[in-house]
Amino acid sequence: MNEQDKAELVNYRIHRARATYDEVQILVANKLWNTAVNRLYYSCFYAVIALLAANNVEVNSHSGARQMFGLNFIRTNIIDQDLGRFFTRLFDLRQTGDYDDFIDFNEEKVLELLGPAEKLISRIENLLGQ
Repeated sequence: MNEQDKAELVNYRIHRARATYDEVQILVANKLWNTAVNRLYYSCFYAVIALLAANNVEVNSHSGARQMFGLNFIRTNIIDQDLGRFFTRLFDLRQTGDYDDFIDFNEEKVLELLGPAEKLISRIENLLGQ
């Protein structure tokens, strides 16, 4: 991939992260808690894969993205370990909400996730010079 294509891909993914995060406000207003957790995860995931792409790190799965994000940005202290743990927690919550039976998130759970998700996306935007 040439530099222009990479820049367009990174820009697309980071904008998708922001747009997906913005969708969460609509879901919260409508009390769609499980879907809000799903979209919060994806907003952070899009930001993470934007960062990975910008640094020529290719991944083919969500688990691969988590692993490479951890190796390249958390263990190197480029991004706080707290945000790395948050991303892993959000991944687990999304998995639970999407695939387990009888899981119903609530307002309190979703609202506690909003701030850290915003912080993670903003940190990645700063690293990307957005």
